[in-house]
Amino acid sequence: MESSKKAQHVQRRAVLRAAVGVGAGVALASALYAGRGLIPVKTLTPQTQPLEAGDRFVRATGSGKGAVITPSDLPLGGPPVLAYPLDPATGVVKDGEAKNAVLLLRFRPEELDEASRSHAAEGAVAYSAVCTHLGCVVSQWVAARQVLLCPCHGGQYDPRQQARVVALPPPRPLPQLPLRSEGGLLVAAGDFLGTVGPEV
Repeated sequence: MESSKKAQHVQRRAVLRAAVGVGAGVALASALYAGRGLIPVKTLTPQTQPLEAGDRFVRATGSGKGAVITPSDLPLGGPPVLAYPLDPATGVVKDGEAKNAVLLLRFRPEELDEASRSHAAEGAVAYSAVCTHLGCVVSQWVAARQVLLCPCHGGQYDPRQQARVVALPPPRPLPQLPLRSEGGLLVAAGDFLGTVGPEV
């Protein structure tokens, strides 16, 4: 009799443990399912498509916003012009993705180091405008030193030397974008030569 009660007690505990385990599993699955809806889904639109070879460039800001950029539109020796890619086939400006922002500058070819010059077009160079430190837009220019300045934490880059870091905290240069000249316009000749923005 005693062993029968003991067996029933053990059986009840096993059933209770199984029920608790199933309940916990269902609760976890429900939480994961509900939480999945909180993660934003990135939808590609024509404006958020990544920059591609063949894209032209338009001014991102100022009174000439949306105007297609030619090499002669860039002031010799800076400051940079902030630009977005333009799909020549559709006419869509790809300004819906921050990683598409580009800094365009023009120098005398002899002012550029060999690596920068090899990806330039008529002295024009292009770099990602997204700081490699925390992802701010590199939007300022130190004319006396001809360097790009990130306003968030003071990082500086030399655009004549593949945007190498000349003042910390950025961990690496801004990736250069190869250019070519086509019909008097600046055209992307490939993809960025490195990771855009902070490496995660």
